[in-house]
Amino acid sequence: MGAPTYAEDSRWMAAALRLARRGAGRTWPNPAVGAIIVAGDGANGCVVGRAVTATGGRPHAERIALRQAGDAARGATCYVTLEPCSHYGKTPPCVNALLEAGISRLVSAITDPDPRVAGRGYRILHENGVSVVTGILSDAAQWHHRGHFMRITRGRPHTVLKLAISSDGGIGRQGDGQVPITGVEVKRDVHLVRAETDAIMVGVGTVLADGPQLTCRIAGLEDRSPVRVGLDTQARTPLDCKLVKTAQATPTWILTSDRADDSKVEALRMSGVQVFVVPCDETGRLCLNTALSVLGEQGITTVLIEGGAKLAESLIRADLADLVDFYHATHVIGDGRIPALNTLPLECVTASDRYVRVADRMIGNDKLQQYKRVA
Repeated sequence: MGAPTYAEDSRWMAAALRLARRGAGRTWPNPAVGAIIVAGDGANGCVVGRAVTATGGRPHAERIALRQAGDAARGATCYVTLEPCSHYGKTPPCVNALLEAGISRLVSAITDPDPRVAGRGYRILHENGVSVVTGILSDAAQWHHRGHFMRITRGRPHTVLKLAISSDGGIGRQGDGQVPITGVEVKRDVHLVRAETDAIMVGVGTVLADGPQLTCRIAGLEDRSPVRVGLDTQARTPLDCKLVKTAQATPTWILTSDRADDSKVEALRMSGVQVFVVPCDETGRLCLNTALSVLGEQGITTVLIEGGAKLAESLIRADLADLVDFYHATHVIGDGRIPALNTLPLECVTASDRYVRVADRMIGNDKLQQYKRVA
């Protein structure tokens, strides 16, 4: 038996990344890390422990996997999607647990950008005789942990702007509230995205016009609903809307300004809504940079923005849409349609040097085109 090859390390790391995805949307403020403990060498290795970061961010994946492995961890390899923590927080460092368990080899996908770690975990393990291999499937790990990286390096969550667009370029009709645009397959796809996201955001206009629930409504995943966030400068969110009426069951946050009536803000708080006050920009709207920073301060690492057109336009203009999902439908809205990006053409994304198309696929009869912002 020999040491694992790059191909074998990559195979185990791919398994760790698939495992990590199960925790997406559930582990904030911590990243959803996947860890696999493999005993034996090369192709003869066998899994003795496997875990993803627990709901709420603790315990960390490495500690759960080591607990499963028990004595079998001694001399084994730990595959982990992100550098193990090396600082004392609410729990002791994972590097300590790895050393105490007798791990002989660590294979990590990517270095943690958190300055409290940032290579220190690797160094401690190496200095204590553990063989350390890094950079295995780093691009895939960077993408999986994009929310953690964004929050640490820029102080805000990674954003996804989602729009269902009719064949005539609309996302709704004036005065009609929600207008069916895409098919049931797209609705299921969006709910799966919600299940893997920390928070979902809409503007107050969408709340008033559509009365959305913003929950995950797939059988078996109802408990995966993200935190619901409303941007509402004047605290106009009705107390009898679905978001407020269900705030005790699903966390609901309203970001408002100091221009809002104090009695309205207090009424929202008394209804179970968490309210944050954010300054306005020169247009009189909530400052999106600050709003996203507030979410980052609360531990949110990923946010899905679902409406409406004015909020979408503001995100594009502020260069704050990290990923844009356009679900193109064959449905025609006709007169009174609301343009997808308000006053901006779709080409400001589809033909912009700021975005590169990374996906183009059919979902039922509709087409998803996904654009990634160039860093």
